[in-house]
Amino acid sequence: MTTATIDAEHDGGHVVLTVSGEIDLANADLVQEQVFSAIGNDASHVSIDLTDVTYLDSSGLRVLFTLAGRLKVLQMGLDLIVAPASPVRRVLMMSGFEPLATVRER
Repeated sequence: MTTATIDAEHDGGHVVLTVSGEIDLANADLVQEQVFSAIGNDASHVSIDLTDVTYLDSSGLRVLFTLAGRLKVLQMGLDLIVAPASPVRRVLMMSGFEPLATVRER
């Protein structure tokens, strides 16, 4: 089974989620559940560090698009931290995700 690890840090209204491993059809629902549960109602901004994600398929993209939509409704900011020239960055750029969140390096 595919695995992903999610660590959450809270700094006032800023939530930083560090994700590592792979996100695909086998674990996307669990990843989404863990991400959503880590973000409290008092958050104003969410950063997701995807630097250590080695694989992201369309199911993983769905998790990110769903999260971006939810945070927009709640008026929370979102940025994704990805390694330059990584496969994850290429997938995000090709998907048209950038208008929904800031995509930046560490």
